[in-house]
Formats: sequence, structure tokens, C-alpha cells
Amino acid sequence: MRKLAYGEDRTLSWTDRLGSYLSRRALLRYAARERPRHVVEIGCGYDAHLLQSLLPYCDTAVGIDIRTDKTVAGISMVDFVIERELPMLEDDSADFILMHNILEHLWHPQEVLTEAYRALKDGGTLFVNVPSWWGKRFLEHSAFTFGYSAVIEIDDHKMYYSVRDLWPLLVRAGFRPQHIRAGYHKFGLNTYAWAKKASQTESPE
Repeated sequence: MRKLAYGEDRTLSWTDRLGSYLSRRALLRYAARERPRHVVEIGCGYDAHLLQSLLPYCDTAVGIDIRTDKTVAGISMVDFVIERELPMLEDDSADFILMHNILEHLWHPQEVLTEAYRALKDGGTLFVNVPSWWGKRFLEHSAFTFGYSAVIEIDDHKMYYSVRDLWPLLVRAGFRPQHIRAGYHKFGLNTYAWAKKASQTESPE
């Protein structure tokens, strides 16, 4: 089990920063449009740098990781092992849950996605970003051959995801196919999904 959070013991590389920048653009568009009141990032990293960019658009924000910087203003930082203690999240409590480059580090991704679904309010949205199988080649060359990415992070990967890998996990978690939008971005190196939790009163079309 890892003992340090992402970004805790090192300066982020240019590949880390580029990946975050490309994701941040899409997240800011969503947040500016939807204005989610309560945002949770699962696997936020030590300083929750991505979640910090969403603060102007939400009322409350919670960052969850194995270790977090409690001095970050505006975010309630929570330290716990994601797969073991995520059930502590309240039912129907979050408007938006963000999982950016965390699912590939988990042994039990299905359980985590199911807990995220439970914690979302009706109409709430989950965003997932994970490296694709094409991205696997890029990341491993970047880390193991050229040293541009952190070896410790890439060696911690348990899985890579195509849309065909990620989509059924979301359906099993409870999301309806009509409310899942998934695809590839960042030059095909990453797989993403936006999944909305349907209202309990909404009947399948």
C-alpha cells in the first residue's frame, strides 16, 4: 500500500502539468455551466491542485487522499485509504465527484465507483479520467526510458482502460447507459467518462 499522496514528495513534471491542464479546461467549462454546490475529489493528491481551480464555482469542496495538505484554503482535506474508507461518505451528498487519474491505482475500482454512485445526489455527475492502453506505452516510455514521468507513479498502475473497459464498470455501479458519455482525449492517451446519476423518479427511456 502506498504511503505518500501524488505530488507530496516531488515537484510535478511537465507531463503531469500538461495532463492536468488539459483536464482542467473541460472541468472548468462544466463547473462554470452547472455550478455544482458540493464537490468531492477522490484521489485529489497532496495539494488538490485540480480541485482548487473549481473553488470559484462551488459552495463546498472536499479532497480525499491518503495524505493531504491541511493548509489548502477553501477545501476540507480528508486523509484516508480510498478503497477501505470511502463508505464513510454520506449517501446522496455530492453534486459532482471527480476522479482524475486515480482509478488505475486501485485494486478494486468497481467498489469505488459503486460508492461514488451512492454518494452522488440525484442528478449529480461523476467525472473519471484514466490512462488508455495507448497511453500505457507513452507513460512507460516517459517514465522508464526518458525519466519525464515519476517511475513510482507508473509502477503503481494496476490497470489501463479503454471505453470498453470503463463503460461496464459504470453501468454495474448504477449509472444508466443513457447518462454515460465516454471517449478518448489528450491525443488518445486518456479515456474519460461523464456519468450522471438519474433521478429516482426518472423512468428509463
